[in-house]
Amino acid sequence: MPSIRSVLWIGRGRRFAGDLVADAATLDVVWEADVDGAIELPFDGLDAVVLDADGPDEALRDLARLRRKRPLPPLLVQIDAGEAQRVPALRARGAADVLLRTAAPAGPETSDELATRIERAIAADGGEARGRSPSPSIVGDSAEMREVYALVECAGHSQATVLVTGETGTGKELVARAIHDGSPRRDRAFVALNCAAFPETLLESELFGHEKGAFTGADREKKGLIQAADGGTLFLDEVSEPSGPLQAKLLRALQEREVRAVGSARARGVDVRVIAASNRDLWSDVRQGRFREDLFYRLAVFPIHVPSLRERPGDVASLAEFFLALHGRRERKADVKLSRDAAHLLEAYRWPGNVRELENEIQRALAFAAPGDTLVPAHFSRRVFEPTESAVAEARSGETLREALQRIEALLIRRALDAHGGRRAATARSLGITREGLYKKMQRFGIE
Repeated sequence: MPSIRSVLWIGRGRRFAGDLVADAATLDVVWEADVDGAIELPFDGLDAVVLDADGPDEALRDLARLRRKRPLPPLLVQIDAGEAQRVPALRARGAADVLLRTAAPAGPETSDELATRIERAIAADGGEARGRSPSPSIVGDSAEMREVYALVECAGHSQATVLVTGETGTGKELVARAIHDGSPRRDRAFVALNCAAFPETLLESELFGHEKGAFTGADREKKGLIQAADGGTLFLDEVSEPSGPLQAKLLRALQEREVRAVGSARARGVDVRVIAASNRDLWSDVRQGRFREDLFYRLAVFPIHVPSLRERPGDVASLAEFFLALHGRRERKADVKLSRDAAHLLEAYRWPGNVRELENEIQRALAFAAPGDTLVPAHFSRRVFEPTESAVAEARSGETLREALQRIEALLIRRALDAHGGRRAATARSLGITREGLYKKMQRFGIE
């Protein structure tokens, strides 16, 4: 095990951790019984962390706590082989690898097997260090999201103003928070303001503050949110909404690093890192005269685009598992599972409301489910069912059940191909079949 020097083992496998040391005299294995003790330790110098969990729900919870540590080595999780269906959710929450216990608490079959898995995780971490989610709340392993993760990491090390773009519901504020949490300002305030939530007259006061008597109703002095974020990060969501005059004041505040409260003759210096977000094409607004060009360039120093959910359909199942675990605990239905048929249905839908819509759909399905249930297509709303419902409605006179099912199957395959941009390997994975099986079905149904 030449590339591994130090491993932190968390959980019940103390004896197996000791066996590792016996098998490799140069290997330093630190054992901690639980995450409470582990998070008190420095992670500097660790090559990997192995979380030997009692179950996947415990592992998901502990992963979230461990991922707050910086620097963060690869995290490997070990669970019982009978819980293998939870592997995607664990990977989505940051596990570099998931080990399956095939026999009681001894761990993997041999320490050599574990060493090999750790070495692979370290190699992947070195080769794709910018490919892991920067936050437990941001889920997805698609190439599109790995690109976002890399940009978030770079932005965290920079002081540049960031412009996050993407459709409504894609998680732009989560990206902004991840940038703040990965920056030297992480211990200072993160202040968020939705510019679309206030009328113009109040928005200026929210941003810059006001003096007592500055306008009707201003019965006391108020500090603005730019000042409140001094030393930290100000997140301006829907930054396209302010009027031209307010855009000019915001530009001056960014350039001069000072704010002047409404009704005040005195400017106050501020040290604020600004992250802005918009669901609009701001450059198009610039060309049409709706947004100041100089403010656009001031905000878009470091642009990050968050892809829509239909651009990354391979992440749908992982996100569904994540929300199922999150809201299942809150609803005391932590044992509710997602069936393969339900996962396929969710992957075939277009999700115009993006991740937010998917989260709402999972919450709705949980409301109909009883503890211990497995979610099936019938648990989900009619709009998710729309493609299948329309196919059923087209049933022809004299059509057999077999013929009707084949027609619906062909429709779902076409939708999955469309969702994955025609990539057959990705489509086969999302449908839970082999590529060869997909090819045969496409030939049978005449799908090009």
